Amino acid sequence: MVFWGITFVAFKFANESLEPIAIVFIRLAISIPFLFGFALLTGRMMKIRKEDFLWFILLAFAEPFIYFLGEAFGLSMVSSTMAAVIIATIPLFVPIAAYLLLKERLSLTNIIGLIVSFAGVITVVMASEGKFNGNFKGILLMFLAVLAAVGYTIIVKKLVHSYNGIIITAWQSTIGALMFLPLFLIFEIDGLELRSISQESFWAVLYLGIFGSGICFILFTTGIRELGASKANVFANLVPVVTAIVSFFLLKEAMPAMKIAGILIVLTGLLLSQLTSFKLKNGSK
Repeated sequence: MVFWGITFVAFKFANESLEPIAIVFIRLAISIPFLFGFALLTGRMMKIRKEDFLWFILLAFAEPFIYFLGEAFGLSMVSSTMAAVIIATIPLFVPIAAYLLLKERLSLTNIIGLIVSFAGVITVVMASEGKFNGNFKGILLMFLAVLAAVGYTIIVKKLVHSYNGIIITAWQSTIGALMFLPLFLIFEIDGLELRSISQESFWAVLYLGIFGSGICFILFTTGIRELGASKANVFANLVPVVTAIVSFFLLKEAMPAMKIAGILIVLTGLLLSQLTSFKLKNGSK
């Protein structure tokens, strides 16, 4: 989630020279050789079974394809505050989907922690701008991204016990890149000028490819396998917190006392949301 939080700032630097679809396509193109190369070097290459290939297509369709389309175009219509709050609802919807489809359960303490953490997110983003801005279409696009993220989490849960996180991420990036390729060729390749890409945009896209579309997903799929879909997704509340901290250093955004208080509330909520799993692990030793 720390790496993911930084991607929001990196996207701003990348967007100085590149359009949204180009950014997504290039970051996926970077992540593919990195992931397959890492799998080969570490001896973790795996072959996908024919019966699972449809699940991988659905996985890539949910994220990166639908998620990035909703997020990229939604951000162009709503404020960063509104976007952060909407994305932070992912952990609220995942437990519902996980309960209905995966029969996962959360304790009362976990649920309280989730709500407290979300309250902290609202405090952080409200401290950033003090108000919510956005139009209805932009809000719908952001919620489309949320729906895609929930679907992604449920599908990953079906795959993590058969495949390692590197292979899952490598194939979702490959299939996702193929989905984005027609959009890139039709809408943005004509306006792409490599000579006009700034050094900041270059390093930002490189970061997005290796960390945002590579390492982040490897760690996240492992987290889902170890904690379950509901508890792993509560950590998504850290994303706007990390973004706020990194923006303070790189984008010179303010860090008022209200924002600091919100960060502490988020961390408190995360601790409560994971309390049962900590007790189980300690009790099993």
